Amino acid sequence: MIAFEGPVLVTGTDTGVGKTVATAALAAYLMRQGRSVEVVKIAQTGDDDDAAEVTRLSGAPARALAFYPDPLAPFTAARCSGLPLLHLHEVAETVLEAKSDVVLLEGAGGLLVQLGAGGWTARDLAVELGCPAVVVARAGLGTLNHTALTLEALARRGIAASVLIGSWPLEPGLAEYENLKDLPGRRLGWIPAGAADLDPEVFRLSASEWFDMEGDLRRFGADPQ
Repeated sequence: MIAFEGPVLVTGTDTGVGKTVATAALAAYLMRQGRSVEVVKIAQTGDDDDAAEVTRLSGAPARALAFYPDPLAPFTAARCSGLPLLHLHEVAETVLEAKSDVVLLEGAGGLLVQLGAGGWTARDLAVELGCPAVVVARAGLGTLNHTALTLEALARRGIAASVLIGSWPLEPGLAEYENLKDLPGRRLGWIPAGAADLDPEVFRLSASEWFDMEGDLRRFGADPQ
């Protein structure tokens, strides 16, 4: 069982690692434990609507605090559009006002992407809130370095962190299997590739299986031999 309470930052080693689906899976898992959960997307850029996707998949209420039209880092997107920047203390106050047992805070891009006024980052928000982080990582080559760097950046500010593989391939290779052994940090689990295409009810029922690192890899159609 994952014992989160209060705000939890969901960040990534990079963009496109599966943060939104991972956030939805974590929300669904916690809700099946009987916890009340809400999700806050710190800043949404481009045409996507990650908050709506989280709600569709998990059933948890989700919202974005800012929308910027250009698919750029939030600080840059706000500058290009002329829209207001987010302020760290205001975001922290909004999160602390939430009444749910757990508030999942989905970042944008990697940990140190600038999100608002003064260039504050998701790491700064975690420090401000005193909350733990979940680092969503890739399964394949390159993930060991990216994950280690992200965990080191969190540890330097005293932020406890766990690692979640954002998209476990349907046909994993040698690199993916070996990375399961060598990936640094405490592992929470893995999300199978294509999970977002599942019927939402199936997604929610399946979520508990994805947070079992001792589970058999064959459940995802893979053969560890």
